[in-house]
Amino acid sequence: MTSPFSIVFEDNHLFVLNKPAGLLTQPSGTEQDSLEQQAKAWLKEAYQKPGNVFLEAVHRLDKPVSGLVVFGKTSKALSRLNTAIRAKQTKKFYYAWVDRPPPSLAGMLENFLIHDDFHAQVVSSSHPKGKLARLSYRLVESRGAGALLEIDLETGRYHQIRVQLATIGCPIRGDHRYGSQQAFEPHAIALHHGCLQIPHPITQELCTFEALLPSSFVFP
Repeated sequence: MTSPFSIVFEDNHLFVLNKPAGLLTQPSGTEQDSLEQQAKAWLKEAYQKPGNVFLEAVHRLDKPVSGLVVFGKTSKALSRLNTAIRAKQTKKFYYAWVDRPPPSLAGMLENFLIHDDFHAQVVSSSHPKGKLARLSYRLVESRGAGALLEIDLETGRYHQIRVQLATIGCPIRGDHRYGSQQAFEPHAIALHHGCLQIPHPITQELCTFEALLPSSFVFP
């Protein structure tokens, strides 16, 4: 049975998928399709389940972002995965194709962020609603005016990678909301969740999941 998405890993507790850009992670209450809905339908048919399928994402990717999404297939697995994330037992690595190279080959970005109306904003540390956002980056490849960065995401704030890279003059290609002047694929930005390390909810073994860069990331 073929699937409308790429399956990275599956067992009785986890379902790890590679989300294409332009697709919601979870239902939004609108008629827009989502990865969760597609995955539930696939599992129901593949295993001929007579009732509802339990499946819930442990984390979410923005609609225009591609890459790894981990789902819990049971409430017990979901609870333990959420506990691991809160305890900072996970590591997330993203890849961003930005409009121009960063000011240094590697660095750490720390900002305080707020968000409203589907937009994040950097504020001062004294802002009453500001939340600390931290990530590290390194330059993977530079070609022409653009650059490919690997992002080690330490916190998970709303639009964090997008706004923090834009703040240092490196908006993500195609992310016109945060200042990119370059075109990318329709309904997508050049940001990909490429690697995730997380303890298995039952065995506690550290699992590493990877998703290759989309073909759209090939530099001209």
